[in-house]
Amino acid sequence: MFGSSKNANRPTMSIDTLIGAKTRIKGDISFSGGFRVDGHVVGTVISDGAPDAVLTISDQGSVEGEVRAPHVIINGVMKGDVIASERVELAAQARVHGNVHYKVLEMAAGAQITGRVVREDEPRKQLPKPEAKPEGAKPEAAKAASDAEFALEAKVEPKDKSKLDAKRV
Repeated sequence: MFGSSKNANRPTMSIDTLIGAKTRIKGDISFSGGFRVDGHVVGTVISDGAPDAVLTISDQGSVEGEVRAPHVIINGVMKGDVIASERVELAAQARVHGNVHYKVLEMAAGAQITGRVVREDEPRKQLPKPEAKPEGAKPEAAKAASDAEFALEAKVEPKDKSKLDAKRV
């Protein structure tokens, strides 16, 4: 009844890549399949987009930088944002210093998050890049604000009756 669908959203737990406990890596990593960190990684860790990709940070492992994968399992230290399109599992020794974006979150007693926890039903969309404007051109809002003049009227009265009015001239 309760446990029947528990494993339905979990991918198989095969490890294709392992960062050993005495290994330190500095740089961005792109992976597919199962990726386990027992060592220390400084940089961004991103899956190749396959829906079954799993990033696991063990109790000995740590990552400093953003991680993006469909499934993220943390039992170590994570300093940076976690963005999981499917599932985040935080084991008892997990320490996350950053924001956690997830679709499904499983958090064991003892796990800690210092940051925001954001549930996202749909994957994040990439915003279009802003258009380049010629140098020296003012944005419309700034141009309008600089052209308008304002008058400020203040009446000093006892504390409970004082008020401040601003009027456009």
